[in-house]
Amino acid sequence: MKRVAFICVHNSCRSQIAEALGKELAFDVFESYSAGTETKPHINRDAVRLMKQQHGIDMEQTQRSKLLDELPPVDVVITMGCNVECPNLPCTHREDWGLEDPTGKPDEAFIDVIQRIEQKVLALRERLS
Repeated sequence: MKRVAFICVHNSCRSQIAEALGKELAFDVFESYSAGTETKPHINRDAVRLMKQQHGIDMEQTQRSKLLDELPPVDVVITMGCNVECPNLPCTHREDWGLEDPTGKPDEAFIDVIQRIEQKVLALRERLS
């Protein structure tokens, strides 16, 4: 089974959403991880609230903000759109999803990002299966 790492600067919002949706929607095709080049003390509160509302997933129960060096070896690296370079994270495939950070924006911005990540996770699932 492939291992996919979703990478963002703070590992507190988009990459956490992608990890959660990957675990929910593609668990049978790939293992999902997330990490950042820095961490925050907690996952973005709006992301946590809206993922509970939209998908019934409580990210605070199963996830935490992590650094790149806490990841196992991965096959695929997905950056969220923050131009993060991960030179110490070897992989066989790398892509950038170009997603804007919804932090500090209204719920509609978060919902849009959640929906876009869901579509991209499902497309990645298809490509890797």
